[in-house]
Amino acid sequence: MFLGSPSIEFLPAAPVMRFIKDKMKIHRERGDIKLCAPRIPGKTGVVFCTYSGPHTGVDEATTAGKYMRQFFEHLGFEVAGEWYIVGQFHSWDEGNTMGRLGDIRGRPNENDLSKVRNDVSKLIRAIWAKLA
Repeated sequence: MFLGSPSIEFLPAAPVMRFIKDKMKIHRERGDIKLCAPRIPGKTGVVFCTYSGPHTGVDEATTAGKYMRQFFEHLGFEVAGEWYIVGQFHSWDEGNTMGRLGDIRGRPNENDLSKVRNDVSKLIRAIWAKLA
């Protein structure tokens, strides 16, 4: 399962936060969440997060990624990857050119997307190899 969100003020976007909270409530009520969060074989998750980070870069996104990761881990998923992808602002031109990341206009670009495709392909091959 993949779960992703843009980082907004160091957390996942509000709709993703609601999704996580709603699902956690359901799983708590069903008794799915166990002490020590034991792994469930065959349950694999990947977290991805887009960010702009004009102030401190990727560190602005890692808290959002870790929040989503904890959702998977509480449910017994093995988290196979945490991916952070730069994306331009759509409402703040200065943030696209003056931040720590330099000029991020047009991001994610073809190079970024190619890396994501490559990472997904590697992950799928690794998961299939485990199952074989």
